[in-house]
Amino acid sequence: MDTEAIAKILGGIIVAVVLVAAVVFGPIGQGGKPAKEVQTIQPPKAAVPAAPVVRGPVVRDVPQ
Repeated sequence: MDTEAIAKILGGIIVAVVLVAAVVFGPIGQGGKPAKEVQTIQPPKAAVPAAPVVRGPVVRDVPQ
């Protein structure tokens, strides 16, 4: 065999190994794994509604 034939055989082996590794370690769908649970964050509920803020007097008409 000449070197070109050896290179083709070794190249084919390397390609096969890379493809097998990609299938084994790659993210192909769920692959039989259970779905990840999505955690929902709920805001804390206020027990009693807060009283409105007391403000000062409102001046509507300003004398000139």
